[in-house]
Amino acid sequence: MQRRQKMIWLGAIALAVIVLMSIFVAPSTKINVGSTYNRAPDGYGAWYAFMQAQGANIQRWQKPFSEITTETEPLTLLQVNSQLVAPSIYPVYREWVKKGNTLVVLGVKRPTTAAEFSSNQKSEFGDIKIDTTRRHQTSKSQQNQLGDDFGAVIWEQKYGKGKFIFASTSYLAANAYQGEANFIYLAELVNQNKQKILVDEYIHGYKDPEVMEKEGEGNFFNYLSKTPIMLIFTQMIVLLLVLIWAENQRFGKPIIVKTPEVDNSQAYIQALAGVLQKAKSSDFVLEMIGKEERSNLQAKLGLSQNPLKDETLLKMWQEKTSGNLADLEAVLKTQLKKNRIPEKELFDWLVKWHKIRKNNL
Repeated sequence: MQRRQKMIWLGAIALAVIVLMSIFVAPSTKINVGSTYNRAPDGYGAWYAFMQAQGANIQRWQKPFSEITTETEPLTLLQVNSQLVAPSIYPVYREWVKKGNTLVVLGVKRPTTAAEFSSNQKSEFGDIKIDTTRRHQTSKSQQNQLGDDFGAVIWEQKYGKGKFIFASTSYLAANAYQGEANFIYLAELVNQNKQKILVDEYIHGYKDPEVMEKEGEGNFFNYLSKTPIMLIFTQMIVLLLVLIWAENQRFGKPIIVKTPEVDNSQAYIQALAGVLQKAKSSDFVLEMIGKEERSNLQAKLGLSQNPLKDETLLKMWQEKTSGNLADLEAVLKTQLKKNRIPEKELFDWLVKWHKIRKNNL
């Protein structure tokens, strides 16, 4: 009897833990990033209010894209993606744009570059604050609307009577940029053709009542199946089955789990590396690792441990190894830099040192 009560208490505690984890720890999809209903820094509520205050012909679109094709007048559709998407253009979009409409997509996934993460891009409306290193290399059929030497942040592509406008960032005019020229820039971008502007809220999960009814979301039980309550109910059933199974099983001897030994040196190195990475102290890493690599190289070559000039080290390297002289010249030249360098360049520099040690010594 006591054993049964103990199992019930353990089951209750386990269920409480599962419920709390489902509510507080379960990851959120953050689907409302970029939504005009979102007042957080990553939302577009302030920009939408700005457009309304300017008297712009703008409204929220809370229906599937397939229903926008029933509109007769030329339109501009703005889509602010909650996460970066592939730059593919679906045929249904092509046909719609071809008729004279404009599709503006913010948040297109493009390759990262060596550009600074935060930059001010010049425009006729003032400096546009951009926080991304992603850039697009435009083709002959595309026009760079906003960008720098590393590529385009915003680019345009005409198609038929209409055009596509893409951006490599989802946060062009997010709430965090109030007071910047970003708000005016995006307003002018979507209002170039003086068309009615629709902001796609359907992609953020907002739907008109008739759409919800059509998709079966007006039913209470359908709604319940998409909430954490259904997950909790399922977990309760599984836990109940486990308890029933446990009542018919005998517990074996407890197995002592050995605590893995912690390598304090490795833990310290990893912690220090994390601090240096966050501080972007690439100059410190260059100096410290560079000194150690030079010292090891001199020892391998049978030289003294006193720092030698680059010319002397290069000469001894050429005499005693069959390695590529250009490789050693490259790492020594990089080490002379006193300023911070991009993380990718630092990584390439470490790889080159590794190749020198592995292949030639």
